[in-house]
Amino acid sequence: MNKLNTSIKHHLFVGLFIGFWIFCFGFFIRPFDDPVFNYEWIPISIGFGIFSFLCYAIVAVIQNKIYQKLLRWNIVFEIITIIFYCLFFTIVLYGYSKSDFVDSAYNFSYFSFLMAKMSIVLIPIVILARIYVVKLIPEKQSILTIKGDNKLDILKVYPSDLVSVSSSQNYVEIFFLDNHVLNSKLIRSSLKKIHLAVPFLIQVHRSHFINPSHFKSWKNQNTIYITQMEVVVSKNYKEVILAL
Repeated sequence: MNKLNTSIKHHLFVGLFIGFWIFCFGFFIRPFDDPVFNYEWIPISIGFGIFSFLCYAIVAVIQNKIYQKLLRWNIVFEIITIIFYCLFFTIVLYGYSKSDFVDSAYNFSYFSFLMAKMSIVLIPIVILARIYVVKLIPEKQSILTIKGDNKLDILKVYPSDLVSVSSSQNYVEIFFLDNHVLNSKLIRSSLKKIHLAVPFLIQVHRSHFINPSHFKSWKNQNTIYITQMEVVVSKNYKEVILAL
């Protein structure tokens, strides 16, 4: 997987699905059953489902923040995210099992062993759900509206036509395609504000962001070709381009 669906709403649906699956698993399989205790498995399983949903929701927020900082995603990040979710869920669920409501007799080592066995079934469910949520990323383009500080500073463009953004003192210059011809527009704003509005842009220099889909090739060690223009790349951001 080399994509990440950054929609929190989509990931909340994944969290609900996993939570419901955990509830069913807990109620029917009863993996932590202990004859010493008279468990009420319906409310306990509901607790399992709720905590799994909350853990996944927190992980979804954390992964989005990491993605916004690194501006890339790959299979290593995906594996780390799933492992972190399982460990996080294990710790939270153990705390829940030791509460007065459940009062489990298991220590953390044995509880972790049981969770590891359950993860054999849980992890494939999480992987399939996350692959599906990537497929929910809409392919159909919608108009992207970029606004500046002045009321008249408005540019509407398809995301695929946005080429790059560069700073120009108190303004930013936006380069875009109009009928396959490169155009530009100055609006009063900052690169930081533009990047918040258009998070798929990748920073390649303190003064330049590019749309990665328009990357063509390297001209030399410090310059790249993008659609119908050249952009300087600073040493600090070279690895970002190479990762593409």
